[in-house]
Amino acid sequence: MSTWSNLGLQDSASPLMEQLTFFHDHALLILVMITVMVGYLMIMLFYNSYTNRFLLHGQTIEVIWTILPAIILLFIAFPSLRLLYLLDEINEPSITLKSIGHQWYWSYEYSDFLNVEFDSYMIPTNELPVDGFRLLDVDNRVVLPINSQIRILVTAADVIHSWTVPALGVKVDGTPGRLNQTNFLMNRPGLFYGQCSEICGANHSFMPIVIESVPSNYFIKWISNNLNS
Repeated sequence: MSTWSNLGLQDSASPLMEQLTFFHDHALLILVMITVMVGYLMIMLFYNSYTNRFLLHGQTIEVIWTILPAIILLFIAFPSLRLLYLLDEINEPSITLKSIGHQWYWSYEYSDFLNVEFDSYMIPTNELPVDGFRLLDVDNRVVLPINSQIRILVTAADVIHSWTVPALGVKVDGTPGRLNQTNFLMNRPGLFYGQCSEICGANHSFMPIVIESVPSNYFIKWISNNLNS
């Protein structure tokens, strides 16, 4: 979870988020190199007093400054395309989770298990426990096992919502009448917080997401208790 002192991205909790972080650093390095080079050339223009009265054209330099940006763009485009295909690939999921956006809360259904469904509301500030996070904690967390391929299906019941958990590298729009899907794998236990990132009405800020990542045996115990209740 981000805190006030975080200037960069959150620590990743999935392989996809690791790849997104690597691509972010790669693109940022290229941007810094371009900014430094262009800044140096612009500063040098102020101090350069040489002129060439006979300069009519410079085909060589024009070829260089046309081809060089194209090559730099390829260095950004190829990793970006690879990442887009990785994000879109579904690898034989172990569990399917369905998330339905409402104004202004989330409903969840574990499609592989009978009658495991619940609503997840933000805990109001006056009911928040001492160790809770204001505007981020919910009454019913989504419990999922680590090191398992999770497929999530996202839709909405009223307006457009967006199911977003930054630590997992997941952002899926929930559109009424459509079913969007993506997948992720959590490689460490913990609590991962997210929010709706589509402006969906007056209480858009008050529909957080909390994923509780647990070992498989704890998840089986949790799902058994929900099936029995």
